[in-house]
Amino acid sequence: MSDGEIINTRNDSLAHLRRIHGDDAETMIADARYGFISGLMQDVLEKPSVAKVTMTDRIDRLMLNRWLGIPLFLVILFGVFQFTFTVSTPLIDWISRGMDWLAEQAAVISPAWLGSLLSDGVIGGVGAVLTFIPIIFLLYIAMSILEDTGYLARAAFVMDRLMHRLGLHGRSFVTLMLGFGCSVAAIMSSRTIENPKDRLATILVTPLMSCGGRLPIYVLLAAAFFTAHQGLVVFGMYAIGVILAILLAWLFRKKLLSGESGHFVMELPPYRLPTITGVLAHAWEHGKAFLIRAGTLIFGAVVIIWFLNYFNVLDNIGRAIAPVFSTAGFGQWQAAVALIFGVLAKETVVGTFGTLFPATEGTAGFGAVLGTELGWTPLIAFAFMAMVLLYIPCVATLGIIRKETGSWKWTFFAFGYTLVLGWLVATLIYQIGSLFA
Repeated sequence: MSDGEIINTRNDSLAHLRRIHGDDAETMIADARYGFISGLMQDVLEKPSVAKVTMTDRIDRLMLNRWLGIPLFLVILFGVFQFTFTVSTPLIDWISRGMDWLAEQAAVISPAWLGSLLSDGVIGGVGAVLTFIPIIFLLYIAMSILEDTGYLARAAFVMDRLMHRLGLHGRSFVTLMLGFGCSVAAIMSSRTIENPKDRLATILVTPLMSCGGRLPIYVLLAAAFFTAHQGLVVFGMYAIGVILAILLAWLFRKKLLSGESGHFVMELPPYRLPTITGVLAHAWEHGKAFLIRAGTLIFGAVVIIWFLNYFNVLDNIGRAIAPVFSTAGFGQWQAAVALIFGVLAKETVVGTFGTLFPATEGTAGFGAVLGTELGWTPLIAFAFMAMVLLYIPCVATLGIIRKETGSWKWTFFAFGYTLVLGWLVATLIYQIGSLFA
């Protein structure tokens, strides 16, 4: 029998097993192995006549249910966003009013250029980013609670079957979940994936996850244009990123990185009540990176933005690129400039708007400015959010992709495909949405 005949016979057998049993061969073999192990243990071990059912067992019957596991995960994730928005909104408003007051005080400092630098540049730019500290920390607190209780490990277990059918490793989902915090740390965590092709596919799609740096942009635009549905809109951004990451990982594994996926073995910890000290420590560990970026990289970026804007250079740069984004509805030079500087760090998009539109009285003020001066509508704001979600990873993420893959080819591939994907999705949202507007 030739090699081609052997492969065809193999594929026919796999298809037959899937039709008859509804599962792939690897899952069936794993079930058979565990069944054999279970039978062997019954023969060699003595157990109490009535096995003790623990609280972890009872909860896992629901959380790890084949049909309810994924819907429950989505409900829990949506609840996290609702919690963060509900609790953080008054705190954000309070900080925003404080930043506006500081900007007014700094504006009267002489000479005029120094007052403008402090008011419009430093406070307007960096202050706009710092306004969103409450929601960043609250999100990390919520995610830390899920991690410390033992639920995030179960979320990875629940998603393993779906990931495997898409040709991915179950541990890839752990990396993607870490991408909600920081893409750099998430990509570094992919070192635990043994199969090189699984690992590369995971690295390439991890930047599509909504990291903490994107969250202030979502919050800013959701509060300005979707006041009654902020949590739902932000959840939608996270969901779009997850869906596209999974679909593109499947495409990459089928077309660019074909081959068998590795096995996934994970020990599920028992459920525990998280401690306040532990949760706060984890939240601070992740949140302090946000503060460090605001005080270093973003500070430097907004000073450069102010300088270029003060001497009328920035608009020329923006106008040269803005027409590219006209198909997505945000073909204004200010939006183009924000996206350019957003490659340094995603939070810089907010800092750029804060510098270009200073003293706008919080998120409501930003909405009024973007609506009146730029002509933005909720549809345009949503398309812009999608662009921010998907386009070029920040320079730190590109650097870690280069380091972990050891290849400039894959680094430039990540740069290029995300830019095209972001533009395409934003354009489709705006063009299709315009048909129903």
